[in-house]
Amino acid sequence: MVKSNQTTVVTEFLFSGFPQFEDGSLFFFIPLFVIYVFIVLGNLTVFFAVRIDSHLHNPMYNFISIFSFLEIWYTTSTIPKMLSNLISKQRTISMTGCLLQMYFFHSLGNSEGILLTTMAIDRYVAICNPLHYPTIMTPQLCALLSAGSCIFGFFVLLPEIAWISTLPFCGPNQIHQIFCDFGPVLSLACTDTSMILVEDVIHAVAIIFAVLIITISYIRIVTVILRIPSVEGRWKAFSTCAAHLTVFLMFYGSVSLMYLRFSATFPPILDRAFALMFAVLAPFFNPIIYSLRNKDMKIAIKKLLCS
Repeated sequence: MVKSNQTTVVTEFLFSGFPQFEDGSLFFFIPLFVIYVFIVLGNLTVFFAVRIDSHLHNPMYNFISIFSFLEIWYTTSTIPKMLSNLISKQRTISMTGCLLQMYFFHSLGNSEGILLTTMAIDRYVAICNPLHYPTIMTPQLCALLSAGSCIFGFFVLLPEIAWISTLPFCGPNQIHQIFCDFGPVLSLACTDTSMILVEDVIHAVAIIFAVLIITISYIRIVTVILRIPSVEGRWKAFSTCAAHLTVFLMFYGSVSLMYLRFSATFPPILDRAFALMFAVLAPFFNPIIYSLRNKDMKIAIKKLLCS
């Protein structure tokens, strides 16, 4: 903080959501470090397995590979700073660093959410309209959808971050969370806090809209699958989208706990648990889900590792 004309101006924030080093923060550092390494290596493996194996060059696996690539940067925007905070006595982040962390974390999260919605639509077309699938989901359309998910995810947050950067921060500078997030940061602004409700509404509308599209797609998919006469045919059809449905439930389930509660407050330890769930645990399980539940992916990964 710096004082200017008797007014305190916040230049950095202090994370208060971490245990003191003497209280065993190293105990948290080691598993978090192992998880982060696994996330990076696991998602890189999925990404390159899809890119190298020509049998996986189709829309579904293309979307999976891009999702895995985004997961690497999604976790990199927060976990390295978490690791340094666990073994540092400073545990601070500059105003610019905090804004950048919020921007990249939520932009990558938005891109993943849009991509998951795109993947649900892809499975809907593949199962509910299989004869027209090759003509609808063309390589050009898939490339456009993939690029559009990333571009829209990054551009949609620019006005919000630019607006937050103009807010005055002149009071307490302690962020009661393990990374910079909209709610904890906006609560420190020296202005009308009703803006937090506006932020909540914006995030809630985006989340609910995506969840509705995916839910409607899967209701239709399940309806079609149940009409398949053979048990083997039903199982094969469901297995093609089971991994995506699991990832969807994990991603949006944890995100909903964080951003669909409006004015409801939880104990600090529960807040941090929810944050860890969607920032760390969901990305940790994604490469496991996509590799272990898919025969073609397992074969591609074996080829990649053997080569």
